[in-house]
Amino acid sequence: RGLTDISLLERFIHLRYVDLSKNKLKDLSPLSSLTQLLWLKVDGNLLTSASIQELPYLQVISFDRNRIKDLEGITHPLLANLSLKENKIETVLGLSHEQLFSLQVLELRGNKLKTTAGLSVSKLKKLYLAQNTICSLEGLEEFEQLETLHLRDNKLEALDGFSGSMKCLQYLNLRSNGIRSFQEVEKLQVLPMLQALVLMDNPCAEEPDYRLEVLSRLPQLQRLDKESVEEDEREEAEKIRQTRKEKEK
Repeated sequence: RGLTDISLLERFIHLRYVDLSKNKLKDLSPLSSLTQLLWLKVDGNLLTSASIQELPYLQVISFDRNRIKDLEGITHPLLANLSLKENKIETVLGLSHEQLFSLQVLELRGNKLKTTAGLSVSKLKKLYLAQNTICSLEGLEEFEQLETLHLRDNKLEALDGFSGSMKCLQYLNLRSNGIRSFQEVEKLQVLPMLQALVLMDNPCAEEPDYRLEVLSRLPQLQRLDKESVEEDEREEAEKIRQTRKEKEK
């Protein structure tokens, strides 16, 4: 609606659901009096900061398609789902680990992040980092409860940084990166619960017997790319693995 001023909302202290998307807002300070707020959506505005005074019951926020550059000032104790898709975030400095102890889903697709360092929020279950410029994976050992990790369309050439402490990770999307060798794929063996892996559109996916080479290194996979792993494929991959073991001896 082209709104630039929401000061009128200060009076409505019992509001629980507020959607201010597709306006021209630069300032959300009037929302600080809405102490009962549970759900806030402010997509497609002109915000340069996600900072709002702490709201005790706020559980869901969406700041998609703004001009936000960092994660300073997000300190809501019950916040479970935070989306900052398509902003200008270059660093996660300011992400408040102590105060965001309820956060389970963090969406940072389409920003300008170069690394995963500093993202480790203890209860996070789903982390979406597609379409950034990430070239290094750091601090992943803190993600003990993470189940889903999206890293599609980044700049990864190496898969160092995954940790055995990521014992809940089941789904990993690495589509459209720069992973060339199966030696890099082998580094994913540290993930005990990994069941679904997406590797298509990487250089290694062009190699002959690509699926069998991956499955021989990660035999626990149930799905590779979009396809389930068939039993005969699994047996073939096991033969390749045994042959490789013999050669190593």
